[in-house]
Amino acid sequence: MAQVPENIGCKNPECIAKDECKRQVIAKNGTAVEVKSFGGTPEKKCGKFLQK
Repeated sequence: MAQVPENIGCKNPECIAKDECKRQVIAKNGTAVEVKSFGGTPEKKCGKFLQK
């Protein structure tokens, strides 16, 4: 899987892990250079950015 740069935010209101994901934090606080929507569903986390 390609590595996503640290300063790309994620805005995905569906993701169950959105409140524990630093990608959403940087999307909200304005430090992201770009905001995308990555995986993550109401049942499942995308798993790309969360600590294992």
